[in-house]
Amino acid sequence: QVQLVESGGGLVQAGASLRLSCAASGRTLSFYTMGWFRQAPGKEREFVAAIMWSGGNTYYADSVKGRFTITRDNAKNMVYLQMTSLKPEDTAVYYCASTPRRMADEVHEYEYWGQGTQVTVSS
Repeated sequence: QVQLVESGGGLVQAGASLRLSCAASGRTLSFYTMGWFRQAPGKEREFVAAIMWSGGNTYYADSVKGRFTITRDNAKNMVYLQMTSLKPEDTAVYYCASTPRRMADEVHEYEYWGQGTQVTVSS
């Protein structure tokens, strides 16, 4: 069992930066792929970024590539999403998730989810 708690969301202006954090407890994250997803009002939850357990391999949605960076600290059981050059279309609830799969970018592939943190980007 893994419990995930996100933090770091907020209201920012377009062009600003935010760093989201995901704290895990219950089991070590070391052997899980960690992902960030987001869901805007009226839209389906979508993949944002993922990082493999070793931290060496990362994967990003095209919409955030070059602007967002996912990192992890297995010793602290933490995962981070550094977001820069934020746009109004990045407004959504952001979720942290984990999976024992090697790499995954689909909602159904993830086993554990946090409660989400709201990110709002004003124009």
